[in-house]
Amino acid sequence: MTSGSDKKIRVLVVDDSAFMCKVLQEIINSDPQMEVAGLARDGRDAVTMADSLRPDVITMDINMPHVNGLQATELIMSQNPRPIVIVSSESREGATSTLRALELGAIDFVSKPSSGIDLDMRNTRDELTRKLKLAAKVRVVRTATRSKIPAHHAPVAPSAGSLSGAAFAAQNGGKFPMVVVAASTGGPAAVMRVVAGLPKDLPAAVFLVLHMPAAFTKQFTVQLAEISSLPVKEAEANEAAQLGMIYVCPGSHHLRLSSTGKISLDAGARIDGYRPCADVAFETIGAYARGLSVGVVLTGMGSDSAKGVKSLKSAGGYVIAQDEASSVIFGMPAEAIKTGSVNEVLGLEDIGSAIEKRVMKLLRLVPVGVR
Repeated sequence: MTSGSDKKIRVLVVDDSAFMCKVLQEIINSDPQMEVAGLARDGRDAVTMADSLRPDVITMDINMPHVNGLQATELIMSQNPRPIVIVSSESREGATSTLRALELGAIDFVSKPSSGIDLDMRNTRDELTRKLKLAAKVRVVRTATRSKIPAHHAPVAPSAGSLSGAAFAAQNGGKFPMVVVAASTGGPAAVMRVVAGLPKDLPAAVFLVLHMPAAFTKQFTVQLAEISSLPVKEAEANEAAQLGMIYVCPGSHHLRLSSTGKISLDAGARIDGYRPCADVAFETIGAYARGLSVGVVLTGMGSDSAKGVKSLKSAGGYVIAQDEASSVIFGMPAEAIKTGSVNEVLGLEDIGSAIEKRVMKLLRLVPVGVR
């Protein structure tokens, strides 16, 4: 008998593979803080059992008969929201589906072994249990659908004295505004909302650093391009950052900007537990763009970007953080705010327009220490 303070996290496991259900059940039940509340063999059962069992968190497979994981996620998040962690493959198809599920309101994901359903799944034990415990703490209050991606707003009109991005760069040694955005848990959906709100003629380069595997950043780039007015690409080593482009940092590398404005990719060890590490992107982009840099910290667990925003702000940059109410996990934004380096704390729906306003303001400011 457990006391109220020792109450176990109840998990609904959803997977059409009896073997995978068994593996997941063993992993979950072996953790003293969790227990399996039920097993669902397809999305239809998942929707019914989510309603009847009211679990603290759900593990959701994608490819299932009758009702698949995407359909089940959308139904649960619109009818009876519960925290959902997707368990899927890192294949191109798996990455596409997982990212769609995150758009629909799933909290996080754990990758199945690349070799398929086998005993290697136990290697993900630590990641799975950590993410389930984290997801169980999330208070799911919003239903999520893809239709919530905002329509593009009217661009901010240039003020008198403003220059075009190209003209500005020509007058400032080739430099122009640079925006670096960091996100982790809950990040894919948040980044999509921010990017969808940026205008097609934004006079800046935008760098996106998310904590996700390489297979997912590659597919995320494709999906971002579908809803972005700006061109989107995965960053490549040694390319010069271009005005009006969105760069996604590959999940297998750290991204830095050199003193000449070229992108450097580093496949080295994790930094403070992260790869990619947002801190190094903030630090190097801030060092290069100085007063023309804009840092944005979105939802995520941990403290990545806290050191980076201090460095970027010290170089003359401007920092925006997502507020607690709109964050899935208020870890990264909270740690950034604690540094005292954040200029604005905003709801997710306001961040895209705030980026644009700051960039447009920079075009009419005399940059400090840019040259």
